[in-house]
Amino acid sequence: MSTVIVVGSVNVDLVAAGGRMPRPGETVAMARFAQTQGGKGGNQASAAAALGATTHFVGAVGDDSYGRSAVTDLQARGVRLSGLRTVPEPTGVAVILVDDSGENSIAIIAGANATVGPAQVDAALQAIDGEAVVVACLEVPVPAILAAARTTRARGWQMILNPAPALALPPELIALCTVLTPNETEAAALGGVDALLAAGAGSVVVTRGADGCEIHTAGSEPTFVPAVQASVVDTTGAGDTFTAALAVALADGRPLPEAVRFAAAAGALATEGFGARGSLPTAAEVDIRLTT
Repeated sequence: MSTVIVVGSVNVDLVAAGGRMPRPGETVAMARFAQTQGGKGGNQASAAAALGATTHFVGAVGDDSYGRSAVTDLQARGVRLSGLRTVPEPTGVAVILVDDSGENSIAIIAGANATVGPAQVDAALQAIDGEAVVVACLEVPVPAILAAARTTRARGWQMILNPAPALALPPELIALCTVLTPNETEAAALGGVDALLAAGAGSVVVTRGADGCEIHTAGSEPTFVPAVQASVVDTTGAGDTFTAALAVALADGRPLPEAVRFAAAAGALATEGFGARGSLPTAAEVDIRLTT
């Protein structure tokens, strides 16, 4: 069984859905509200576990009801939590609006996620035996992600960075990444694909939602991977499932183009339920979608 280690955030998602997005200064009525589990790291770990990987999570929650519910949810999904700390700061929160087309707008409050540090991350990764693929996002501090990348390289593992929310990255971090998975907006904010490859990234996979994605590797022509058909309900968390599925496929030894196709199908399936973890697919379901 493949092993995936996720270093990232845990949030509770406060979701308002139905209708249209408000414009600046405008109040709109939406159809329904839900409190669900989220955070890019928690979503990625949940998706990797659903796909059958042995999944470890490294992060932090608060000693509060949100934190306890987050831990319960991750445990129920089979995620291993020896690298998760409980801290005095409140559990992270995301406020999410979802319109009738399934598109979303998200604001996050870091809370406990901001306490994740290099020593915690390094110790957690060093304690795991065997081969692994490490996944990280930018909802925890960059020094923690850099520590994860350094330890990953030292152990001969692969590192996937989902650079969201986009912010300036140390060149060393870029050079330590096997794959980066920005969307179009994030890729532009990071200076573009060419700049990321010039900084030493192994490959950059740019996701474009319903327009598919592109694989960029230095010295090669871009490879386009089309989107997989889906009956979209909510796009929240689809990118997290894509990144997790990519990690699982690479951990299974699949070549990058095949791994990206697998990830595209997993991401499509993830849009067919409400909430970031409302439609996490199994590997068998992804394979079926790829053949239909």
